[in-house]
Amino acid sequence: MSSSAEGRPRVALSVSSFGAAGPEPLEALRAAGVEVLENPHGRKLKEDEVAELVRDADGVIAGTEPLTAGVLEGAGRLKVISRVGVGIDNVDLAAAERLDIAVRNTPDAVTDAAAELALGGMLAVLRHLHHMDAELRAGRWTRTMGTLLRGKTVGIVGLGRIGRRVAALLAPFEPVLLAHDVQPEDSWAAEHGVTLLSLERLLAESDVVTLHVSGGGQIIGRTELMETMKEGAVLVNAARGGLVDESALHDALASGRIGGAHVDVFADEPYEGPLAELSNVLLTPHAGSYAREARAMMEEEAVRNVLEHLGGGSA
Repeated sequence: MSSSAEGRPRVALSVSSFGAAGPEPLEALRAAGVEVLENPHGRKLKEDEVAELVRDADGVIAGTEPLTAGVLEGAGRLKVISRVGVGIDNVDLAAAERLDIAVRNTPDAVTDAAAELALGGMLAVLRHLHHMDAELRAGRWTRTMGTLLRGKTVGIVGLGRIGRRVAALLAPFEPVLLAHDVQPEDSWAAEHGVTLLSLERLLAESDVVTLHVSGGGQIIGRTELMETMKEGAVLVNAARGGLVDESALHDALASGRIGGAHVDVFADEPYEGPLAELSNVLLTPHAGSYAREARAMMEEEAVRNVLEHLGGGSA
């Protein structure tokens, strides 16, 4: 990419979709005098693709694509990464600090959307909504007996903004609420009737396990799925791909060891693996933030973050 003839700052949209909830964020960038470099593929970019897009950019409005040390080192003009969303584990933060690149996110806008998706996933899996829908569309009047969410023991792994919002949404169902967090706040848990446990105990006692951690490696592997978790339990992962061993989850679901699952995030996206062959798993395409109101708020905040670091968009 050549330098802008007008000397305007460049902002690359490496996020896989931008402006789907409305044109205002993109209009705000252009009104600020920014040259916009759009994602040419309309999907999550691979490392070489994002490197090419951001090479001559002053700012990046980012999704979950890999912003590695190599990508950042090749972007000599880059001043700010503005993440549309919460997690920034796809950004090499040490490299960003070394290269004096600011990293910002939008932690509040996604909370309701992600929490409501997790709740919807629990209800859909417990009542087999996706399976009955598929049966009816295939011409079969098949009623599958489900179970209630009311009164279940629900384990929330991760008590950040989203995990706490899930706890609030669950309250009318009168569950037994368990939680695990690496930095637990005893006072908040006591105030909201949440029992803090080790991860192992939470998995062993929960009818439903829902994951809301922002990063890190695998926490639910074959041992957890085939031995530790309660038989017939439901697992919801609307947090991060890679938290769950997908091969082990397939085996646990296929054998009936795990009763059902809702998976919104995957180690490799778009997902094309064998979980799609199972009727007791609900699969969604990383749609946790994809509610119109939340998406608009996230994108507007991401634009504000990037413009602040580029001097309001002026050269």
